[in-house]
Amino acid sequence: MFCPKCATQNIEGASFCRACGANISLIPQALSGQLPQTIEDPDRYSRRLRRWQPTKEEGIRQLMTGFGFIFVALAVARYAPTGRIWWFWLLLPAFTLLGKGISQIMRAKHNQVSLPRSQTSQFSTPQSVQNLPPRNTAELMPPVPSVTEGTTRHLGAEAATRHFDSLEGKPS
Repeated sequence: MFCPKCATQNIEGASFCRACGANISLIPQALSGQLPQTIEDPDRYSRRLRRWQPTKEEGIRQLMTGFGFIFVALAVARYAPTGRIWWFWLLLPAFTLLGKGISQIMRAKHNQVSLPRSQTSQFSTPQSVQNLPPRNTAELMPPVPSVTEGTTRHLGAEAATRHFDSLEGKPS
């Protein structure tokens, strides 16, 4: 079997080319016309949908953590000797957590109203690929234009050069 990348002959059944390291494990199957079929997991999409749904509990936890940061920032500003210098830096994570908490609570309420559990099953199955027309693989595609296509024509033309005499204009 020959490597399609570097044309080095390899032993039958090899997974990688011995010269360039290219993956050649699927070449015998491609030559026989029997490529392995990928099996889509229809439950994969519903698991992803369930995993990324915001919850009120998570939003409340982030809200309370944000309020905790505000409380600590004010305590540091009031009682710590060097707190007057850096107490306001604790407000950055405080307001970030407050914003994330409020947004998660609102998104959880919105999802609860607009998407009942019975309607989430419509997202669990991907669209069917069998309805698409077969692709014409015999058609030749035009090559992609090169980045250097417009710049290489300037290589033949030489730019005008200017010569400077370092002694010209100086008093002797």
